[in-house]
Amino acid sequence: MNVFAGDMAKLVLKRTVRADLGEVSLDSEMLQVLMELDGTKNLGQVSQSLNMNLKQLRSILNRLYKLHLCETAKDAIPTLDKSFFHYLSAELARAMGPIADVVIEDEISEMGERQLKFPSHRAAELVDLLARQILREERKVAFQQAMVRKLREVKA
Repeated sequence: MNVFAGDMAKLVLKRTVRADLGEVSLDSEMLQVLMELDGTKNLGQVSQSLNMNLKQLRSILNRLYKLHLCETAKDAIPTLDKSFFHYLSAELARAMGPIADVVIEDEISEMGERQLKFPSHRAAELVDLLARQILREERKVAFQQAMVRKLREVKA
């Protein structure tokens, strides 16, 4: 699972301490980022605080994550509720029929996530992946328009 896929600005990370890590070498950027990861600030705030764009931050975070020096603050990641998935299922069923729920489950699994704890910052990515599987263009457009309206509610 790629933790930093999609819109990572709302993602919250925290530093981790591992006794079995041994010695590691950090450059100044890695150290600055690590010091900002307090489990309360989202990555958008970290990016602003360090005056660093999200692309740079993503690269540094990938290195820190591989060294096991940071992890997601699970309780701080907003997740999608059941009503979102009911709406998603209904809209996708309109576009592709009764197989919609299976397609949703498959995509969520492919993304390395679980529906019960699906991070809201990856909602647009899920909708895009699902829309790609709708063969009829007019149904795809209708699905995307309905889901854009729903995604705006999620972001608010």
